[in-house]
Amino acid sequence: MEKISIQDFIAKLQDAFENMEDVDIKPETNFRDLENWTSLNAMIIVAMFESELDTSITFSQLRECETVADLYNLI
Repeated sequence: MEKISIQDFIAKLQDAFENMEDVDIKPETNFRDLENWTSLNAMIIVAMFESELDTSITFSQLRECETVADLYNLI
């Protein structure tokens, strides 16, 4: 699978999170600092990588990420 653009990745993140459609997310955004962030979002990210991006990530890898760009670099 060809790597998607960062803008498409951000769109997938916003689609995955029901409570973040109107949040302005940028590559440098620290996703844990988002007002609507919950621990459930971590599980959603792991599932999104598997189902939408055909890539597996671990919770350990996710914990090492701080920004949306860090997540994108896991693809």
